[in-house]
Amino acid sequence: RIKNAGLEMPGVEDERLLKEIVYFADRSDISEELTRLQSHFQQFDDCVKSKEPVGRTLDFLAQEMNREVNTIGSKANDSMISREVVTLKAELEKFREQVQNVE
Repeated sequence: RIKNAGLEMPGVEDERLLKEIVYFADRSDISEELTRLQSHFQQFDDCVKSKEPVGRTLDFLAQEMNREVNTIGSKANDSMISREVVTLKAELEKFREQVQNVE
């Protein structure tokens, strides 16, 4: 396809180029982080419904959510995703402050 598009790169082996493209695509893929983040949100919903003390669990979940959001931010090569990451980080900080008051 690269050759058909007139974008030949002399001296670059097709196999090496393919490996680099796969590496970049894998490094930019945020689907695992989104899946884990969704799982953390589900755990949060479960905690809110619980009659047991959940303060420490919520604090841990907030840390994990923050970790996933940071990873998404570092992988993102899109300005829209980067803006959403900043918004999420601000909201997570508020959440963590509130969690400190929960037993």
